[in-house]
Formats: sequence, C-alpha cells, structure tokens
Amino acid sequence: AVRDPGSCLRPGWPWQVCWVGAPRAATPTGTAPVVRGRPALRPGGVAPPLQQLDPENTGFIGADTFAGLVHSHELPLDPAKLDMLVALAQSNERGQVCYQELVDLISSKRSSSFKRAIANGQRALPRDGLLDEPGLGVYKRFVRYVAYEILPCEVDRRWYFYRHRSCPPPVFMASVTLAQIIVFLCYGARLNKWVLQTYHPEYMKSPLVYHPGHRARAWRFLTYMFMHVGLEQLGFNALLQLMIGVPLEMVHGLLRISLLYLAGVLAGSLTVSITDMRAPVVGGSGGVYALCSAHLANVVMNWAGMRCPYKLLRMVLALVCMSSEVGRAVWLRFSPPLPASGPQPSFMAHLAGAVVGVSMGLTILRSYEERLQDQCGWWVVLLAYGTFLLFAIFWNIFAYDLLGTHVPPPP
Repeated sequence: AVRDPGSCLRPGWPWQVCWVGAPRAATPTGTAPVVRGRPALRPGGVAPPLQQLDPENTGFIGADTFAGLVHSHELPLDPAKLDMLVALAQSNERGQVCYQELVDLISSKRSSSFKRAIANGQRALPRDGLLDEPGLGVYKRFVRYVAYEILPCEVDRRWYFYRHRSCPPPVFMASVTLAQIIVFLCYGARLNKWVLQTYHPEYMKSPLVYHPGHRARAWRFLTYMFMHVGLEQLGFNALLQLMIGVPLEMVHGLLRISLLYLAGVLAGSLTVSITDMRAPVVGGSGGVYALCSAHLANVVMNWAGMRCPYKLLRMVLALVCMSSEVGRAVWLRFSPPLPASGPQPSFMAHLAGAVVGVSMGLTILRSYEERLQDQCGWWVVLLAYGTFLLFAIFWNIFAYDLLGTHVPPPP
C-alpha cells in the first residue's frame, strides 16, 4: 500500500464518509461534493466524523473499521470491491488503507502501487473464482470467457468482470476486419479472381498496395493492410483478428490494441523496404502477428496463472498455423506457381509484426490497468521503435540510390 503521506489526503482535514448516488472522487473542504451511490470521502455530511475511522490522525483507515461501517449502516458497497479492500489492507503491516487508495478503489481507479498491493494479498481473498458465478446471461458468460482467456491473475479477472461495460464495444478490430473483407470483395469482383490475386496485372495498380516504386506515397506503408493475396490469406487474418484481437481490445481498450496493431503494420512495410527492397507488400499480417505473438508470449510468461482450457494444445496449434502461413508466404515469394510480371509480396512483414508483438505488445499486455508512461520498459520499447522508424525513413530516402537497387517499375 502507499505509505507516503504526501500521496494521501491530509489527515487533519475534516473528512467524513458519506453515501449519495454514483462514485466520483474526493475533494477538499469548500469544493463541491463528488460522490454518488457508493462510499467516498467528502467534507461535511451526515456520517460519523473522521475520528471514528482515524482516531490517531495517521492518514490511514483500518479495513475492519470501514467494513464494520458498511455492514452496520447496510451500505450498498460492491462485494468484490470490499474483498479487494480487505486484500489491500492485508498487504499493509498494520492492516490499514491510505485514504487515496480507498478513493481510487471506490471510484474504479487503479495505480501500479494499488495493483501490487492487491497482488500481495490475493491469497487471502475470500470469494470464489469467476467459474463458480451462477445465473449469468450469455453476454456475461462471454465476458467471463474473455477474462480467463486474456488475464493471468484471478484478481485482475474479477476486477475486469465486475467493472466491464458493453459500451464502447471493441469497434477497432471489427471495423478493420470488415473493411478488409469489403476491399477484397470489390477487387475480387472487379478482377474476377479470388485466389492469388497478386498475379493479375491490374492488382498492383491499386493505390492501397505498398510497392517499392511508390515509396514516396507514404500512406501505402499502412493501407496495404486492406489488400490480400487471396481468400486464404484474408480468411486466416480475419479469423485471428476476431478470435484474438477482439478479446484483447475488450480487456486492454481500443487505444492500446490499435496502437499495437498499427505499429506491427507499419513495421512490416518498413522492414520489407529494408530487407527485401524489390518486393511489394499486401495483407494485414504485420498487425495480426503483432497481436498473436504478444498474446502467446504473455501466456507463456504467465503459464501457471492462465486458466484458458487446453492451453498447451492451443499454443501448439497456433504456432503451427502461424509457421505454416509464413512458410506459404516464403514459397509464394521465391517459387511463384504462376508467371508473374514482377516480384511477389514479401514475407518479412510477418516476422516484423512478431518482433513488435514480443517487445511492444508484451509490455502492453502485462500492464493491465496500469499507466504505461510510468514504466521504464515502455519508454525503452518506444525509443527502440522510434530509432527503427528514423533509420527506415532515411534508408528509404537514400539507400536505394546509394546501393543502386533495381526496383521494378511501378504499375
């Protein structure tokens, strides 16, 4: 628990516990009240004075004292939050909770110190696991399934389950998948070709495809993710985006998962421009492999805590499918089954996406409900990724001419 007095509310102020409509935050004397519906701290009010909760003015509240207040006044505190309050107090030597941590708990805010304190007391949590929750509807059972698929810690799973809201929905992965399907259908109908579309002479004329001859058109380094070689690649990517990407977005949020996905896509095209300089790129495999490799690495590093069924079998199956897709891409790149007017799409985007997932993605997935900017590892990953971006930009500007690379003429 937080023991720094500067991070807690001043114990000498006339704080009281009151119960009104819905939770907000704590405010000092003279400002507007900020609580509703659940317990919070505010000046004045009708509840017992602060001396009953903190008679020695230490800035901390005993968990037993607070729990007794809840039960004696029959106050509607979420049982899961009360359990977490007890666990938080058990991590403190004196069984106490800092005022600010209490406010953060009631208002559904968490910090890294809060999470560490909860983790230290998780063995003493009295409630059963989520698998024992009876009478759940279809959607809540799906939320429980997602919690066990993604999160390695029972406290985190319960926290996610009880505070999850259906709005906003996981729109990013669903929107990307839908856009990819629409683009594929449009080009399939236009070219009258649904497999190995890259062999059609009109395919590479799309303004979305990354082609080394069009490096100056910067949007192509991202928009290539909407184009696919054929139905088989689209089906594989769409399936993984929905099965892995959507649950990840539900747990970690749109901002983090979209950042990881787009970072994998951008790293894929830039890596191809450095390592396979004559090849074009199509498909969202860079982003897909960033999500999948991050999730698989998180499962491996938290193997004992993961409760997803058949995890070993599913891990092996996922690795086999991902390796097979890379092998297929390598085969199409170097041994094209049909005559082609130029080099076929590169496979390096798959590998670049996997590297992004293991580095940036793993950092994101291990930081559930924690601020990334407070972690040194996050800044190290961002520095490494930013250095790679700068190197790739200068490479695309100068290296092709300096090395005398023969680039196939753009369509």
